[in-house]
Amino acid sequence: VQVLLKLWRNGFSLDDGELRSYSDPTNAQFLESVKRGEIPLELQRLVHGGQVNLDMEDHQEQEYVKPRLRFKAFSGEGQKLGSLTPEIVSTPSSPEEEEKSILNAPVLIDDSIPATKIQIRLADGSRLIQRFNQTHRIKHIRDFIIQSRPAFATTDFVLVTTFPNKELTDESLTLQEADILNTVILQQLK
Repeated sequence: VQVLLKLWRNGFSLDDGELRSYSDPTNAQFLESVKRGEIPLELQRLVHGGQVNLDMEDHQEQEYVKPRLRFKAFSGEGQKLGSLTPEIVSTPSSPEEEEKSILNAPVLIDDSIPATKIQIRLADGSRLIQRFNQTHRIKHIRDFIIQSRPAFATTDFVLVTTFPNKELTDESLTLQEADILNTVILQQLK
């Protein structure tokens, strides 16, 4: 860690920090450690046993002037949140809408094996929400759309995941293999 100690007429500062008075006992102890060539305890805690390069600047003829804050770009580390395909976080506009989509095109569910809900946003702006077993295939989603909205039977369309957008081309994959459990699927017309 690189630290810059600036000595002023009325105190000292570390890097571009606040002025520290010479008369404060804690600050006096800090400066005594520096004079003896030791790393002050405060800096030892800061670096957790690592190396400290302490540079000094003598400004003892000047009064301390608080430096203007400089823009410092984000220097942290990013963390990716969530999964590749988001889970359904919105609710249907009404329970009736969900029931209607389930009643329009029944999908046979085996309650003895794991199930998932898929929300399908159709190209006409409407949406369907349906329970499927995790072993159902992407082809079953296509069939469900056509059964629910017969107008799409003669229309050429593809199924796409939301973020990142990925076309589901292999319709023989199970929903689990395609990693689309509890997600939103988009219908896009070709």
